[in-house]
Amino acid sequence: MAEAARAPLPEGKAERYAALRAEIAAVIAGEPNRIARYATASSLLAAAFPDRFFWTGFYLVDEAKGDELVVGPYQGTLGCLRIPFGKGVCGAAAAQRQTIIVPDVSAFPGHIACDSRSKSEIVIPVFDKSGALAAVVDVDSTQFNAFDQIDQAGLEAICGELLTRD
Repeated sequence: MAEAARAPLPEGKAERYAALRAEIAAVIAGEPNRIARYATASSLLAAAFPDRFFWTGFYLVDEAKGDELVVGPYQGTLGCLRIPFGKGVCGAAAAQRQTIIVPDVSAFPGHIACDSRSKSEIVIPVFDKSGALAAVVDVDSTQFNAFDQIDQAGLEAICGELLTRD
């Protein structure tokens, strides 16, 4: 069972991601259900960066369609329900199978505005243990240029090491 009280996270961003990775690992240890792991990660990520993370969540590969994402566990305002591969930042990250950082979403061709307050975004692909794309993590900010290589490394570490256990 998760603890209600959390230890304070470090001030430095890289150190905060490392502590968060350890915290997520401890909370999801032994949990085989992917949705439970994603929901926990969404909650802890959003709580760790409340000043920068406006929307934090997962879009899951719709296994029936294979080339479309469907909204999964998230924290924030309403998300888009479905996103085709190749459309918007999430669909581009899914199609390219790589992290995309967008400093200004209005400058991204084909950006899908699920919430007009979003100004910048980072999307990280999540792979299952066989290497197949399972989901993407989408983090939006109301600030321009809110994400950098430290965010990318921290989020990729969380996704790569903790969320691919099936």
